[in-house]
Amino acid sequence: MVAVDLSAHPGHLARRLQQAHYLLWNTMVSEEITSPQFAVLNALVAEPGLDQRTVGERVGLDRSTVAEVVSRLGRRGYLDKVRDPQDGRRSLLRPTDDGLRVHRKLTVRTARMNQVFLAPLSDGEQTLFLDLIRRVADAAEGLRNPGAPGEPAVGRR
Repeated sequence: MVAVDLSAHPGHLARRLQQAHYLLWNTMVSEEITSPQFAVLNALVAEPGLDQRTVGERVGLDRSTVAEVVSRLGRRGYLDKVRDPQDGRRSLLRPTDDGLRVHRKLTVRTARMNQVFLAPLSDGEQTLFLDLIRRVADAAEGLRNPGAPGEPAVGRR
């Protein structure tokens, strides 16, 4: 049996990128607020009043993960839940004043972290890199939710 070259395996490279991102996040952004927690808070800053399911769709988190993230952010006082006046079965989420303050602080830090993360690439390469990984991530969402409205077809360019 011959060993394979893992430098040509996208999953292996994606894991290494995630490890680097995790290290940079913890050292440059926050040890308390995780990247998925920031993503949820960011989605609610952009669109206050979303329900939990929609927030999860916006940031690419499954139902159980977004439920845990929302719970943690709520316990920290960074978001409020209010009953939807049109549908009492669901709650709408809004960032609190503390949540907005934390979001502002972390937004500056994430910008700095992204500069460090992408520093090995030229400006043009950064744009291309982000476009390519976005396309792969979008296609992966389509694999996870086949036939979901608005999801790109796998392999479409």
